Amino acid sequence: MNGIASRLLAALTYPRAVDDFVELALPLHSTREVRARIVSVEQETHDVATLRLVPNRRFRAHRAGQYVALTVPVGGVQRTRCFSIASAEGRVDGTIELTIKAQPGGVVTPVLVSGSLRNAVVTLGQPSGDFVLPDAVPERLLFVSGGSGITPVMSMLRTLVARGHEGDIAFLHWARSEADVIFERELTRIASKAPPGLRIHVSTGPFDPERLGELTPDFDQRETWACGPEPFLDAVRTAFRARGAVERLRVERFSLGALPRSADSGAAESDVTFVRSQRQARGGGTLLAMAEGAGLSPPSGCRMGICHTCVCRKVSGVTRDLRTGALSTDENVDVQICVSEAVGPVALDL
Repeated sequence: MNGIASRLLAALTYPRAVDDFVELALPLHSTREVRARIVSVEQETHDVATLRLVPNRRFRAHRAGQYVALTVPVGGVQRTRCFSIASAEGRVDGTIELTIKAQPGGVVTPVLVSGSLRNAVVTLGQPSGDFVLPDAVPERLLFVSGGSGITPVMSMLRTLVARGHEGDIAFLHWARSEADVIFERELTRIASKAPPGLRIHVSTGPFDPERLGELTPDFDQRETWACGPEPFLDAVRTAFRARGAVERLRVERFSLGALPRSADSGAAESDVTFVRSQRQARGGGTLLAMAEGAGLSPPSGCRMGICHTCVCRKVSGVTRDLRTGALSTDENVDVQICVSEAVGPVALDL
């Protein structure tokens, strides 16, 4: 389309952009964001389902172990959550899979697992995270997972199997019970056809660090990727530390648990001014919680400092990052309000 025609069409569609009308007919089309259609929802266990999505062309290929931010409409509100990609790298059909556990009392995950959003068009972030395999895959590998933490390491296993990798791989997974084993059928199938170097073992019940040494006596000699609940990862880390091999361990988590706080954190209430809405709040806790307490609904997603959906401009004041204790003292800088608290008076562009 030449320049004159483009300007004429833009004038005819003003104040909407031409793309806005194209997107009405082709929901996956967007020049601004990654969109995807949920083409299937398959149950894995009673509270876990795998969503298969077809992204548009703006989506970049992922590396095994990475995650994406998924934004879906729930109750008329766009909500964002982060999920590991469970599928292998470079699938020829261009699809990706997200295997999701419905969190009790959750707002988003029960809806996703229910299948009610099948065929819906959703928004995706680009793949993120450095919990990935290196380009040069080590000869001896260990994957350790607990519960739904299996998803990123399953992506790695699927990728290595698809490549025909013949190295020494130990894949250990712990589930609460036999009914809670995610990917059980696929793991059984892979194990039945596995090359001599691949060993898959699934355990049920609480994680016992001693079992790690029993199942893989040389675990401290293997490059290891572990994902699961925080207590599970703490136990794995303790086992590696006992053998002086923590440097071989890489962990992934999507739950910060209780955010670390410095000794003086929260010792006094602070005043927060929300400039655009002309509202104020006094109290403690995260800036996101204070904003919501003041009746605001700022964009937010993971609520743990991963997806960056909640980034907001701090006009003035001092804030503390609850993960690291670092202070932000500059004016007119962006902060993640889900993991930041006010230290004295703070003004936000909300």
